[in-house]
Amino acid sequence: MEKPAITDHEIHPLIAQRWSPRAFDSKLVETEKLAQLFEAARWASSCFNDQPWTFIVATKDDKVNYQKMLDCLVPANVVWAQAAPVLGLVVAQKTFKHNGKPNAWGEYDAGQAAATLVLQATALNLVAHQMGGFDAATAIATFNIPETARPVAAIAIGYAGETKNLPSDLQERENAPRERHPLSSFVFTGAWGNSAPFV
Repeated sequence: MEKPAITDHEIHPLIAQRWSPRAFDSKLVETEKLAQLFEAARWASSCFNDQPWTFIVATKDDKVNYQKMLDCLVPANVVWAQAAPVLGLVVAQKTFKHNGKPNAWGEYDAGQAAATLVLQATALNLVAHQMGGFDAATAIATFNIPETARPVAAIAIGYAGETKNLPSDLQERENAPRERHPLSSFVFTGAWGNSAPFV
């Protein structure tokens, strides 16, 4: 199922095509494609080029680690994410590698790496759904994440599946129109709340 964004201004098709479905096909993602996803994330921008991100990944053919990853998700996400052939965690480093000082931009940069990964997934005809619905404490304990890092999101990756395979309430959400706030509500000039003239 494709669900391109209906935009007010022209954007790159890759961005318009990206969306976050819950319906996944059971087909495994080829290892070369997986490598391409994380290569894309590798080249995301970051403060001081510190690259303060780590991805913990489990594929469905690795039953033990996949189940460990699934156990980190909240039940409402397990319902649909268990069909995805790849599950992962996005982890941000709290301190800079070069001097050990607190990195206030670590989560921002990890988000940029995840966004770059998701766009690469779209280019490879894959889909990805990022989630805040996971238990960070469980993830930390399960995967021995050090105190210098913080899991900030979970992600499901794979090929798009059939919406009809989802529970009825999720089918409804899957088929609902995509919506976004207007540019005037978040692009300001001069002062907070003063919409920029070009929007």
